[in-house]
Amino acid sequence: MTKAILQDHSPACGLRSLVIVNSVIFIEFAFTFFKPHTGRDWRSFGAFSAFLVALFAEMYGFPLTIYVLSGRLQSRFPNVDWFSHDAGHLLEMMFGWQANPHAGRFHVLSFLFIGAGFLLISVGWKALYQGQRQHQLVTTGVYGYMRHPQYVGFILVMYGFLLQWPTLLTLGMFPVLVFMYVRLARVEERAAAAEFGSLYERYRRDVPGFVPRLSRLFFVPSRRTANDEE
Repeated sequence: MTKAILQDHSPACGLRSLVIVNSVIFIEFAFTFFKPHTGRDWRSFGAFSAFLVALFAEMYGFPLTIYVLSGRLQSRFPNVDWFSHDAGHLLEMMFGWQANPHAGRFHVLSFLFIGAGFLLISVGWKALYQGQRQHQLVTTGVYGYMRHPQYVGFILVMYGFLLQWPTLLTLGMFPVLVFMYVRLARVEERAAAAEFGSLYERYRRDVPGFVPRLSRLFFVPSRRTANDEE
């Protein structure tokens, strides 16, 4: 049986100021890492921002997911107060691992995904920005492991937030946004192929798009750029 869980009963609904403050902080934080310039950059960043707003709207605004699922959740987990703020950490509550969900396994794991995602976004943008200034195809650093590290970073951040605070809206948005990022990546690949020709085709054959090969995780890829092969 699920153990009784002590939770914070302080109200956390209807706090629109917290929705706005948290959304602005995280969006601004992501902006400093990503620094969008092109129309594609702004579309991907805008979709990510919408995900964050939807997340915080349920976290501090109106807990739609809890209200929709409260009947079923209460019958299966009667010792949990599903209308408390901490109950939004659904995975922690259902597994009953922690009296304090902020120290739970899913919460800690979520921060690892979020941190790794922001790191990929940051490192990927710096390498790409330098390559664009020099009009070169970037194939070193993180781009030696995957072709689209920034999109992988956004996906990791969103997945981390889903582990921490899953909602029906963000769960529905997640696969749509993943599809959008994959589609944007394909558009960028066609543009890169048109600009760099055979150089990019060789790079695309050698380096996976989103999931790095295990061999590349254990062996450092060559530091030569595709331009050096000309």
